[in-house]
Amino acid sequence: MKAKEWNVRILLTEDGDDTAARAALTTDDDTVITGNGRARRNPSDPAVPEIGDELAAARALADLAERLAVITQRDIASSADFPTSSRSW
Repeated sequence: MKAKEWNVRILLTEDGDDTAARAALTTDDDTVITGNGRARRNPSDPAVPEIGDELAAARALADLAERLAVITQRDIASSADFPTSSRSW
């Protein structure tokens, strides 16, 4: 069985109380799919940068997962001889 390796890199940037994250999935054939997430600290919350990083990264990964699911659904639909449900897998 051939093993495949897909890598996800997360880039985090901070600007004051705002954190942005970009998650990029690279497949073994160099296809890249990205997801984005943001977090903003409430001024009444303590300044804990790791929390903003975690939340922005989680949102970027959730966005990436949704985009991958949409691509998968399109691939299933284009390869099927009949209509498929949105969650046929």
